Amino acid sequence: MKLLMVGAGAIGGYFGGRLVEKGEDVTFLVRERRRKQLEETGLHIRSIHGDFQTTPTLIQAGEIAGPFDAVLLSMKAYQLDQAIEDIRPYVGENTMIIPLLNGIAHMDRLIAAFGEENVLGGLCFVEATLNEQGHIIQSSGTHDFIFGERSGERSERVSRLEDTFSNTKSNFVLSETILADMWKKYLFISTLSGVTSLYRSPIGPIRDDEYGSKTVKKTLTEAAAIMKSLDAPLPDGVEEANWDKLHDIEHTMKSSLQRDMEKGLSVEGDHFFGYLLEKADEQGIPAPTLETIYANLRVYTN
Repeated sequence: MKLLMVGAGAIGGYFGGRLVEKGEDVTFLVRERRRKQLEETGLHIRSIHGDFQTTPTLIQAGEIAGPFDAVLLSMKAYQLDQAIEDIRPYVGENTMIIPLLNGIAHMDRLIAAFGEENVLGGLCFVEATLNEQGHIIQSSGTHDFIFGERSGERSERVSRLEDTFSNTKSNFVLSETILADMWKKYLFISTLSGVTSLYRSPIGPIRDDEYGSKTVKKTLTEAAAIMKSLDAPLPDGVEEANWDKLHDIEHTMKSSLQRDMEKGLSVEGDHFFGYLLEKADEQGIPAPTLETIYANLRVYTN
């Protein structure tokens, strides 16, 4: 299959690079600065699962290419509107669009832009970042790319994708419950990113502290209440499962949002927490801990 990875940063570069390593036909849509860097140094992955480097196939928005069989979106939420315009020339009638963005608000925007049939569900779990040389540093055991039809159907096209993604050095998983998976991750990542950005700390010291642990619990409970009010397809026991997961992950685990703050970059506060608080206001649900987290991110952004 002909694949377009939108972005070659920590997420897109990692999963796209693993597919290139396997031998798949992957093109990276990148900005001018990243293109120059990759043309000079190549794409480097430094990972506990094995290192890899390659000279990737690169394009910038407007260059003739495609249409592609699948477009994989790995940018941040605040880059989505521009990305939608950038990929329009590369999306054909049968192109599958798989977003790896955190949260859920982006789905309506993608469906409005490209139609119900073209947009699949997707998410990833990976701890990865770029170092000063632009190399991808992937440092934990988890490196999962999860995708599927929003209907849950095991269609012919997602079966083809499953074949394309198989036998890479990362975990590509076809899910028949992708919408539930996306909401579960939203609950998990909003809690993890919320508390780690608030305390400017990895998760371990926060959950080890009596009051830090209470903040984790309040964040999780408030976010879950809002999501349930929206009829999100969350399974029974999801709060307990996320609580256990937050205590099972590495002591040194940081959220990508926290890492972006440490680098002085833009953050996805509106996409994560602004969306939840908007819905909380509509439903009359109190969410004081989420308000504190969002205020912290707004002050940082301003």
